Amino acid sequence: MANPQLDRFTPVFAIAAAAELAEMHPQTLRQYDRIGLVSPQRTRGNTRRYSLHDVARLREVARLSAEGLSLEGIRRVLELEDQVRRLEGRVRDLERALTEERLQRPDRRVFAAGSAGGEVVTLRRGTRMRRNAEVVVWQP
Repeated sequence: MANPQLDRFTPVFAIAAAAELAEMHPQTLRQYDRIGLVSPQRTRGNTRRYSLHDVARLREVARLSAEGLSLEGIRRVLELEDQVRRLEGRVRDLERALTEERLQRPDRRVFAAGSAGGEVVTLRRGTRMRRNAEVVVWQP
């Protein structure tokens, strides 16, 4: 029976196995660890242990390197990709919270653009803004 606590971030591979999975030499993995491209977790005896996530990241490093990026360029790309993933997760959390908030409010508010200066006006549900038929001439 599989361990329910294992996931793609669980450090299970020794350096030789991770190098084989990533199709790299173990010394390359050590170098990437030294410069911070892929930093595996360590055991109590200070042995590197790689996760499936680490192996995927090593493959991404190899792909970017084959495309001609420098190691510093690769580090920056990986950093930005991580930031995008974190921000996407944050957006999902905020969208979920907003949806829950909207569903829990019986007197959901409606917003409209005000007539003076484009301010935002709160309306009661079921009401509308009075329309304005003025013509405005814009001059640069």
